[in-house]
Amino acid sequence: MMQTKNPSRNRTPLSSFAIRAAILGCGFAAMLNSGCVRRTLTINTEPQGALVWLNDEEVGRSPVSTDFVWYGDYDVVARLDGYETLKTHHFIKSPWYQKPGIDFFSEILYPGKIHDQRSVDFALEPAVTPDRSELLERASEFRERSLFDEQ
Repeated sequence: MMQTKNPSRNRTPLSSFAIRAAILGCGFAAMLNSGCVRRTLTINTEPQGALVWLNDEEVGRSPVSTDFVWYGDYDVVARLDGYETLKTHHFIKSPWYQKPGIDFFSEILYPGKIHDQRSVDFALEPAVTPDRSELLERASEFRERSLFDEQ
């Protein structure tokens, strides 16, 4: 009597482990690819064209959009010829779906893409050129104070 081989019996435990690992790996890769949050900050100045730095990193001329990673306080510097340099802070508050605990679902498990777009406007003040006589008076006062401090 001839014995027929059962194909399911020929499978080794390693091959079934490999199949399970491949299925688990594909599921994990699909989960990693599912959620995504993109954060964009647009900085506008009046007048436009000011060179903008965000946390000591030049991001471009206004209006300028840049991606950001975290919510919180940002240093903003804007410079334009003929205008006073603007040095300020801007706080970006996190939305409800980025609160600790909930952010796991919005960043990892949520199947769609989320784009958090923020915009902030700054007005630049025209530069004030000091009067020549006022400038000379302030210089002489400074000179007198520095001579007094040396004694």
